[in-house]
Amino acid sequence: MVTILDTRQPAPDKPRLRHPEKAHRPDAAASPPKPDWIRVKAPVSKGYFETQKIARENRLVTVCEEAGCPNIGGCWEKKHATFMIMGGICTRACSFCNVATGMPHPLNESEPESVGRAVARMGLNHVVITSVDRDDLSDGGAEHFVRTIRATRAAAPGTTIEILTPDFLRKPGALERVVEAKPDVFNHNLETVPSKYLTVRPGARYFHSIRLLQRVKELDPTIFTKSGIMVGLGEERNEVLQLMDDLRTADVDFLTIGQYLQPTKKHHAVIRYVTPEEFQSFEKVALTKGFLVVSASPLTRSSHHAGEDFERLKAARLARQSAA
Repeated sequence: MVTILDTRQPAPDKPRLRHPEKAHRPDAAASPPKPDWIRVKAPVSKGYFETQKIARENRLVTVCEEAGCPNIGGCWEKKHATFMIMGGICTRACSFCNVATGMPHPLNESEPESVGRAVARMGLNHVVITSVDRDDLSDGGAEHFVRTIRATRAAAPGTTIEILTPDFLRKPGALERVVEAKPDVFNHNLETVPSKYLTVRPGARYFHSIRLLQRVKELDPTIFTKSGIMVGLGEERNEVLQLMDDLRTADVDFLTIGQYLQPTKKHHAVIRYVTPEEFQSFEKVALTKGFLVVSASPLTRSSHHAGEDFERLKAARLARQSAA
């Protein structure tokens, strides 16, 4: 079930809560102390502030900021950013996510062109475009994705495009419309194992997401598919291995696995910090199961090093085709 929250303009002395649905919940159980391997440096570089300026001037939202990504300093220093279209308010209230929830504003019809201009100005070889969930829209925002892909190709024809989409749950024809626009990489994250969906991702359906990824390959086998999960939410190792098998059944090419980090005390607690050695083990197992590329580490995120990973994807596919 999806809950849409009333976000009418609050009184001046009562600023809008970022997560109103969580405000009256008791704090989650305390997370364990962060280990040394999970720490990152504060963003202070010149490149970081230049990227921030470009995003501000084009009135663009980035998931890097909205989701509190720990890699923002390193990525923005290199002028790598993940643009989040369709506003910064999500219609779902996942317990892991720091993106604001509520009733979104109407679509900004000039946003696709703004994204294209920003991509061209930043000189990106590869761009990642994601969005909030827009269950309020009849197509879940599919047409807005299409317009953004086309505007980006027009403004920066040499840039490869990776999209990270919602699940388009109960939006017939939406997925097909987006695939028709031919992004280079289609990413949709499972986020966690199926046993955790009720508490971690209650508005989504695990097997719908698997089928969505499978359908992309049925519609256009040339598009690379990708999915990612977080660990440390209380999942068992065998559940992660089964999830890998489910993704390979859907012919998914690329898997990312990263450590879940708790945004606030109202969000799902970190049950444990997975060690770097365990991440290395996950990567080795996933590669034996047939993924073209696997990225697994405590600080791995869906769009971290996306440009370099796209080159790895192309090379791995070519090598596999040559060996066949």
